[in-house]
Amino acid sequence: MAITSRQHPLVARFRDAARGEADGIMLLDGAHLVGDAVRAGVALLLAAVTPAALENDDLQALVSALGAQGVEVTLVSAAVMDAISPVRSSSAIVALAARPPAQNDAVYTCAAPLVAVAVDVQDPGNVGAIVRVAEAAGGTGFVAAARSASPFGWKALRGSMGSALRLPIIAGVTADEAIDAARSHGCRIVAAVPRDGRPMFEADLAGPLAILIGGEGQGLPAPLADAADERVTIPMQAPVESLNAAVTAALLLYESRRQRSAIRHPTTKHTKDTKTNDDKTQERSL
Repeated sequence: MAITSRQHPLVARFRDAARGEADGIMLLDGAHLVGDAVRAGVALLLAAVTPAALENDDLQALVSALGAQGVEVTLVSAAVMDAISPVRSSSAIVALAARPPAQNDAVYTCAAPLVAVAVDVQDPGNVGAIVRVAEAAGGTGFVAAARSASPFGWKALRGSMGSALRLPIIAGVTADEAIDAARSHGCRIVAAVPRDGRPMFEADLAGPLAILIGGEGQGLPAPLADAADERVTIPMQAPVESLNAAVTAALLLYESRRQRSAIRHPTTKHTKDTKTNDDKTQERSL
């Protein structure tokens, strides 16, 4: 029997999670995120789905996977789904899950960490996009520092497209704490600045690295940028003066990946003329 009342306690529970008012609980909106959570081994607590959605074979398989893990799946009417799904066009399935535990050590476990550090990035969509590109570029972790939006809010989770459920994340720290932790693990601190830094393609981004990305509009605080080991600027054609925070992170992370790959797989020069001097001498004598 489907829940049809928008006054049902379940609705309040999902809404609290969407507002970030449910301690330690995150809301996963949509089949993609819920499926990623199942595959990542996230502790799912409760899922809600509409009867009509169950006519979809893929969604039926997802609900079966949830049931196999002992997750309670509740049927709700379309009106109730509209109330508990925070997106404009409500999803077919939403779920509540426990936030992943703090992963401070996991961010720096490899020999050459590559960590994206968001400082005062307040747009949750940008935070999610940075998490996504950090995983895509082979980063080892993400840090949400200072006044950055939570990477586990529903908007950031959707923006990350599931990456926040897999990539080691540190959240709720100050910028100084984030930098101290990175330095203690042997990372150089690179600050992304809109001007007067070393051009991106000339900077050394191959070693253990923590890349600081500033917030929308104001960028990194000057004291943080000045204290970094390297200030890096992305070349831009005038009159453009700055780039979106997530775009900046993507360019720098992928340039780091390119440099690291070049070190691991150096290009070997091949010449077309492989004949020895003796061969050439013999040819001239014929």
